[in-house]
Amino acid sequence: MLVHRPLSYQVISINTEGLVAEEKKVINMVNVLSKIAVRLPALNSKASGIAVAAVAAGIIVLWKKKLNELSDKRKDVTGDLHITLEEEKHKKKGKAAVDGVFFRQLLKILKIIIPGWLSPESGYLLLVAVSLIARTYCDVWMINNGTSIERSIIGGDFGGFKDNLLALVYAMPFISVINQLLKFGLSELKLRFRTRLTLHLYEKYLSSFTFYKMSNLDNRIANADQLLTQDVDKFCNSLAELYSNISKPLLDIAIYVQRLAGAIGIQGPAIMLGYLAFSGLLLTRLRRPVGRMTADEQHLEGEFRYVNSRLITNSEEIAFYQGGRREKLTIESTFHKLVDHLRSFIQFRSSMGVIDNIIAKYIATAVGFSVVSRPFLSASSTRHINSTHSERMEDYYRSGRMLVKMAEAIGRLVLAGRELTRLAGYTSRVSELMTVLKDLSKGEYQRTMINQSSPQLKGESESQDNIPRSSLVPNQGEIVETDHLIRFEHVPLVTPNGDILVNDLSFEVRSGMNVLVCGPNGCGKSSLFRILGELWPLFGGKLVKPNKSKLFYVPQRPYMALGTLRDQVIYPDTVEDLHRKGLTDLDLEDYLKQVHLGNILEREGSWDSIQDWMDVLSGGEKQRMAMARLFYHKPQFAILDECTSAVSVDVEGFMYTRCREVGITLFTVSHRKSLWKYHEYVLYMDGRGAYEYKPIDSATTEFGS
Repeated sequence: MLVHRPLSYQVISINTEGLVAEEKKVINMVNVLSKIAVRLPALNSKASGIAVAAVAAGIIVLWKKKLNELSDKRKDVTGDLHITLEEEKHKKKGKAAVDGVFFRQLLKILKIIIPGWLSPESGYLLLVAVSLIARTYCDVWMINNGTSIERSIIGGDFGGFKDNLLALVYAMPFISVINQLLKFGLSELKLRFRTRLTLHLYEKYLSSFTFYKMSNLDNRIANADQLLTQDVDKFCNSLAELYSNISKPLLDIAIYVQRLAGAIGIQGPAIMLGYLAFSGLLLTRLRRPVGRMTADEQHLEGEFRYVNSRLITNSEEIAFYQGGRREKLTIESTFHKLVDHLRSFIQFRSSMGVIDNIIAKYIATAVGFSVVSRPFLSASSTRHINSTHSERMEDYYRSGRMLVKMAEAIGRLVLAGRELTRLAGYTSRVSELMTVLKDLSKGEYQRTMINQSSPQLKGESESQDNIPRSSLVPNQGEIVETDHLIRFEHVPLVTPNGDILVNDLSFEVRSGMNVLVCGPNGCGKSSLFRILGELWPLFGGKLVKPNKSKLFYVPQRPYMALGTLRDQVIYPDTVEDLHRKGLTDLDLEDYLKQVHLGNILEREGSWDSIQDWMDVLSGGEKQRMAMARLFYHKPQFAILDECTSAVSVDVEGFMYTRCREVGITLFTVSHRKSLWKYHEYVLYMDGRGAYEYKPIDSATTEFGS
């Protein structure tokens, strides 16, 4: 007798702790609807199922509607926060898809991570390929062995059962080794891919001040740190996995087609391969948005990471401003933008998952069963007319399992298209980084500039002292290297945005002529030194200067390196460079004493002491450490940018006197009158495009304090 059992319902009860008021309302409404569902009359299973489905659909629709409303409210709250990165504001998004562009980009990267046929990477590719072949033949052997064991059981053949079972036991260690060898090869391949690509990118990124140019002269890349770490890692993992996920199914299909052609005829495998081509093209077409959405996800992750790093970097200033609430809104706005994208990505992948399962898994299995049944159910087939039951069973299971394995391989190959579209997203990001690095290494950069003719910006541009815009082209000037001389000949001071600070700058400084550089903020003092240090391009004229290695810059807030106390004095040299110069720790100790830091070595106990020197040293100690660094390097010219503001006047005077004694010519940015006596010339820029270069004498009173 058929008994109708009432369906069992579970009340949906969602914890509302920690949620905002609007979200709690949504949760409470869902809880009420779930309780209504429990009280529905269980007239019969069909009616109850329809009722539950209707209520569930209502819950989902209501939930989605309310979440959209909440998302809109969040946008209203944070809509006035303009936190979008320059990269997103100005860059036209390219669509990452599996197309010709993707394959060309991938080929360029492959030449980097697999440099040749005899490289270790090629060896590991071969190891993975051999392991995959061995793994496939192990699968075929397992199918044959399994069907033989089942035939022995059904036929009552104890001897055959024992022999086949012992063969399985003996084969287990070999199969296990093959599986682990495959995993080892893939893991090592991922690591070697990442090592090759990371070292290549850092070689470009850390040469010729490219890291500076990327963040200050070019705005195509806003999150280089994420691209160099997370995106490279994900790209290499995805590429190695894709190699396995494509090679193994293709190998399986080839072997199983060959085996099945002799058992059930070539028509069966041909039907399966035809289905493979159809389903693969269909799913690849449907998955095209995945590449773009993956690239967008990585960009939004980078933006969220960026706003968090800004909070850490500027924590003291934000705390003084009591800006916690505003920063919270900024971070939440960025996070919700990421969450909204991830939610839409999840919804897309869920819908595609349903289609993937139907097309690549279930229909493929159904096609497989239809094909394998033909020799057994077709009236025209004479293959099993005289076969016993156990023989028919063995033949069916062997052919069926091989066909199912082939169907699974086809399904995996079709699903590999999903990983291929994700790889397209990662490839697009890495290729963009490589393109920018290549451009910057050639002195080419792209920077979106404000259109001053725009009506909306007209008032703003007028308020900026009517600074003229440059029509000059970067890298058009001439740089000549010579010792003991710095000469600017008709050089325009132009910012990367195109602002002309000084239209025609000409002056000459020879060794021994200390120069004091003065002027209001924004007049071009820092721009002058950036051009002198070749950080900014030369827009015209002629610049005669020593090699970059003979110039040294000492900022107001010196950089303290990660490493030992010794590293702080010799930076950016290494210990090997120190020994190559014929210097010892005793020389370094003398440099510290010259800047009145002799107690540091005694306090820290050893040159090999490792600390967070940015925190351990006070502001004055860091400035004196930077001067000790200057004495160690002994350049021909030094640029001192307010670098003694936290040092006492007597120590400051000793250090400036010492610079003259060791032959270091100074460019000093300062307004302090106490430094006049250590300089012979003054370069004064008025901030309106004019400048004056003249000797310092008793009549020089227009600057200083």
